[in-house]
Amino acid sequence: MALLFGPAVFGVTAAGVALPEVSAALGAPPSSVVWVLTAHALALGVGTALFGRLADSLGARRTLLIGAVLLVVGTVVCLVAPALGVVVAGRFVLAAGSGAMSAVALALAASSPPDRRPAVLMIFGAAMAFFAAGATLAGGVVTAGLSWRVTLVLPALSLAAVPLCLRLASARTGSGRPMDLAGAGLLTLAAGSLLVLIQAPALVLPPTAVVVTAVLGLLGAGLLVARTVRRTDGFIPASLVTSGPYLLAVAVGSGVYAGLFAAMFGVPRILFDDYDWSVLEVGLWLLPGAVVAAVLSRMAGRRGTSVGVFLVTGTALAGALLLGAYALVGGGPALLVLGTSGALAAFAVTQVVMTGFVSPRVPLPQRGAGMGLLNLTFFLGGAVGSAAAGALFGVLGPAPGLAAVMVLPLLSGLLALALTRFGDPEA
Repeated sequence: MALLFGPAVFGVTAAGVALPEVSAALGAPPSSVVWVLTAHALALGVGTALFGRLADSLGARRTLLIGAVLLVVGTVVCLVAPALGVVVAGRFVLAAGSGAMSAVALALAASSPPDRRPAVLMIFGAAMAFFAAGATLAGGVVTAGLSWRVTLVLPALSLAAVPLCLRLASARTGSGRPMDLAGAGLLTLAAGSLLVLIQAPALVLPPTAVVVTAVLGLLGAGLLVARTVRRTDGFIPASLVTSGPYLLAVAVGSGVYAGLFAAMFGVPRILFDDYDWSVLEVGLWLLPGAVVAAVLSRMAGRRGTSVGVFLVTGTALAGALLLGAYALVGGGPALLVLGTSGALAAFAVTQVVMTGFVSPRVPLPQRGAGMGLLNLTFFLGGAVGSAAAGALFGVLGPAPGLAAVMVLPLLSGLLALALTRFGDPEA
């Protein structure tokens, strides 16, 4: 299961290391290249939610096979794309396929028996952390030794796990209920409009385009809310959006992911431009922090929510404060590396802790949808983080722009402490 989900990490951390090379090779400014991460985050988030619902409806096996096809198509497009726009489109398709893999992996892990769930999550977390630990180095090595194009398609490694998981996925049959495709479309419209508006200054959009985008986003959001309230079988189950623990997990994960995506966009660029680091050097120096992330996420999976929330708080605050301090006092590459290491650790720990916290609180028939939507909000938070960093870089400068986004993981780290108010239900 973790081998399905793990390579999705490469779409963020490994790709972030390669962004300077993408910019140089395609002659595109950093504010535009950030869409390599932003589009991936949007499609991965929406894809995880969409295919989570599809797994509930059609079953995990069919969902897995559809995701495999999308991964192959997206990979081919990225490898032959002649321009940045085509690369971004390929990454969007690739991430949608990766979302299907993630949705199936999360649904299978969350649906494990209560007495086995802690062990499953510990193994899941350890494997996730393994990928997180190797992602930055893999990005540096592959970019330096092969090509940035290969780095951008590393999430396709999930394909190797598909044959191994088909038997397990076949055991999780679907309910046969129809999908709310209109609801999925409205959610994508609202989320995509938000990201375009954040990037509007960097994209140099004319005022008319900004107004039209804002109207479409508000319309999509309004119709989605109305649809959620009116339909019990909508794309977003009303029972989830009225659940306090679920919404709290959404807020915590979204802010942590925003911090990671902003760091993976901004820090390699600063190290590349201001300190003349190579892509390989960035990957090597971020590896020790990623190893720490692996250890902490495994600990979080073993100890459960009661201990895990403090690890979420500690790592999120460490990453945010260190990267914020760089903007205020400088400190050279050391603060950047340490801060990004904290963001990596917070990402790995948060994924494990929030999965363990939310899964027993969602009824089994809705668990695929619930976990998919949870990760949708996480990756949308990441997309907002990278888009905001790209926009603020041009307005405030790289270091201050990065520091401004670090407010989000800082608040999420503090908010995570509220999770201790809830017990540990078994389901």
